[in-house]
Amino acid sequence: MSRRWLWASLLLALALMPAAARAHVGSKDVFEEATAGPSKLFVTVRPPVVIPGVAEVEVRVSGQPVEAMAVTPMALTGEGAEHAPAPDAMKRSAVDANFYTGSVWMMMAGSMQVRLDVKSAAGAYRVGVPVPALALRTLKMQRAFGGTLAVCGLILILGMGGILGAAVREGKLRPGEEPTPALRRKGLVVSAVTVAVLLLMVWAGDKWWNVEAASYAGAVYQPLAVKTRMAGGQLQLLVSAHDSARPEQSRSNADFILDHGQPMHLYAVREPEMDQVFHLHPRFTRAGEFDLALPTMPAGRYTLYGDVVHANGFPETLVTSLELPAGLRGVPLSELDAAGSPAPLSAGELGTNYRLPDGYRMVWEKPATLIADRAYAFRFTMLDPEGRAPAHMRPYLGMAGHAAFLKTDGTVFAHVHPEGSA
Repeated sequence: MSRRWLWASLLLALALMPAAARAHVGSKDVFEEATAGPSKLFVTVRPPVVIPGVAEVEVRVSGQPVEAMAVTPMALTGEGAEHAPAPDAMKRSAVDANFYTGSVWMMMAGSMQVRLDVKSAAGAYRVGVPVPALALRTLKMQRAFGGTLAVCGLILILGMGGILGAAVREGKLRPGEEPTPALRRKGLVVSAVTVAVLLLMVWAGDKWWNVEAASYAGAVYQPLAVKTRMAGGQLQLLVSAHDSARPEQSRSNADFILDHGQPMHLYAVREPEMDQVFHLHPRFTRAGEFDLALPTMPAGRYTLYGDVVHANGFPETLVTSLELPAGLRGVPLSELDAAGSPAPLSAGELGTNYRLPDGYRMVWEKPATLIADRAYAFRFTMLDPEGRAPAHMRPYLGMAGHAAFLKTDGTVFAHVHPEGSA
C-alpha cells in the first residue's frame, strides 16, 4: 500500500490554515476540518453515487464536547442556498460521545453543501462543508430481484384479468345460478382484453423508463475534456465545455474562479516511475484556454492533474497527458511553483525521511499498516539541516501545505491541504 500512495507530501510548508480535499479523481468522499467555537470538527461526507441519493455524514469532535448536532443539505449558491429544509438530528455514538453520524438526501447534482448546526455549552455555531454532488453511474437491478418482481407483476396482471372476467361472467347471477355460454364467452373476452391492455401499459411504461434512463445516463458525470498543445516551451491546455442531457448539469469552460489566488493548480507527474513531480499554475487567458511557460523538466510522459473551481463553487480535476522531448529548455521555476524528485518506484519501498535539495528534511510518521478504505491521520514534520524545527516557515499559497495522494495506476488522485503549525 505504501507504494501505491506516492509522495504524500513533497511540497508541505507548515503554517496555520486547514482546508478540505476539494479535488479528486477516483475518490468521491469529502473530508473537512472545521471549527465551531471551542470545538473542532473532523467531518467526513460520503456522497451517493446516484442522484437523488443518500449521503452519509460522520463527525468526530475534539476540544470542548458538543451537546447536540443537526445536519442540513443545501445548494452552495443560487436560490437553493437561501431556503434550507428542516435539519435532521445527528446520532451520537453509544460507545464514543465525541462521534456523530447522520444521513441526508442529495436531491440534485451540482455544487452542494452540508450544513452543521452545533450546540455546545459555549453557544450555537453553524459550519458549512462544500460537497460536489455527482451522479457517477447508473445502478442496475439485481437479476434475481428483477425476476421476482416480473413474476409478481405477471401474477397481478393475470389476476386482474381473472377478476374482471369473473365480474362480467358472474357479477349479476343469483346464488347457485350457473353462467350461460354467452356470459362465459363475454368473461373470456373481457379477461383477454384486460390482460392485453395491462401488457400494453407495461410495454409503454418500459419505453418511457428507457427514455428516462437514457436521459439520466447522459447526465452521469463526465470530466471536462482537455487537450494539450506545445509551442516551444509554452504549454496550452485546451478545455472543452460539457453539455449535459440535463441543462442544469452542464459546465462551462469559461467560468473558472480563483482558488488560493490561482485559476488552476496543475500537478505534473512523470510516468510510470513517478520520479518527477511539479506543482504549477497556468494562466487563464480566454474561454477554454490555459497557458503556461514550462520550467525545465526532464523528458518523458507526464500525467497532468489540473484542479479548477467553477463560479458556482463546483470543483473538479481535469486530467490529460503530455509527452516532453529531451533537451527542452524552460523558464526558471516561479516562486509560486514547486518541484520534487522522489526515488522511482523501482527503487523499492517509499521512504519516510525525504531530503529536500536545500538540506531540509520532511519526516512522515507513517502508520504501521495501511489498509484501503480506512481513515488514517497522516503527520509530517519538517526539519532544518541541523535537525531542528525550521525558523522561517511561511504559508504556501495561503495554506499550511499542499499534499497530493496518487495511486500508481493513476485512477486515484486527491489534492488536499493539511493543517499545521509553524
